[in-house]
Amino acid sequence: MQAVVDSLRENGNLYKKMIEIKPSQLGVRNKIRIYHVTDRRGYFSAIFAVSQKSKLLMKDVKKFEEIYQKFVIFSDHNFKYKILFVDAPLCSKARAAFADCGWSLED
Repeated sequence: MQAVVDSLRENGNLYKKMIEIKPSQLGVRNKIRIYHVTDRRGYFSAIFAVSQKSKLLMKDVKKFEEIYQKFVIFSDHNFKYKILFVDAPLCSKARAAFADCGWSLED
């Protein structure tokens, strides 16, 4: 969690509340970290942190959108921002698809 906070702080984003949601609470078996955060203006953001060795492909875009929809239902509201931290290489088509879906990518 500290790496996520440090990276966000470098970009000028400060959050007053950060809660980690376990993937098992959403019925997801993926190894990701999900955070429900509130910034200083009161906007809610969903932060996903992914650390894997294999490349993220187009099929992963659909998978993360499904996880996001489960997270919206679990939290009972939509989020203003969707941020994805990726430790793996990213396919150029997947990068474009994430941007089209409204994701902000942090490498």
